[in-house]
Amino acid sequence: MPDIFDEVQEELRAERARRLGIRYGGLLAGVALLVLLGVGGWQGWQWWQDRQAAQSGALFLEISRKAEAPGADLKAAGDSFASLAATSPEGYQILARLRGAALKAETGDREAALALWDQLSGDAGAPRLYRDLAGLMWVLHGMDTQDPAVLAARLTPLTEPSNPWRASARELQALLAIRRGDKPEAKRILEALAADVTAPRGLRDRAGRLAAGLGV
Repeated sequence: MPDIFDEVQEELRAERARRLGIRYGGLLAGVALLVLLGVGGWQGWQWWQDRQAAQSGALFLEISRKAEAPGADLKAAGDSFASLAATSPEGYQILARLRGAALKAETGDREAALALWDQLSGDAGAPRLYRDLAGLMWVLHGMDTQDPAVLAARLTPLTEPSNPWRASARELQALLAIRRGDKPEAKRILEALAADVTAPRGLRDRAGRLAAGLGV
């Protein structure tokens, strides 16, 4: 008797499987096809990204070599980096913006340099380290042309104790105070910076010299 029950149960399972196959077989095949297409699409996207990154890397190195060659046309190199930044994946986009902005500032095109630094500092997709560096450079090169209130607002978050650019941001706060004519405030910041053992030695020495030269 147990053998008969087992046989009946086996036939029932087979029949149920057959009916499920008839009912849902097309759906399952469609799902399988979608999975295969998804995997293929993802692999294609990864290949395309890798190809774009390789092309951007080669272009970045080529422009860098031209910029470092004797008698290089730095203005043209700056333009090339700016163009590369507009079409590159994130990593090379960041590097190209920083390099292009530096060259544009060096060749006197300050507004274009400020625009590149501003773009990077406002790019939420970029790592904070580079966003803050771009913001710092924007303040440094905009010290004589931008609104002091805007400069101060851009510096404030960079002076947080955990920020790696904190010491440089504090130095710029002192320079901004000097621009506003507030020498006592500038000297206070510089003296504190000169005594800050966590700040780079060269920056501390410079802060000490600037504080001594204020004569307040």
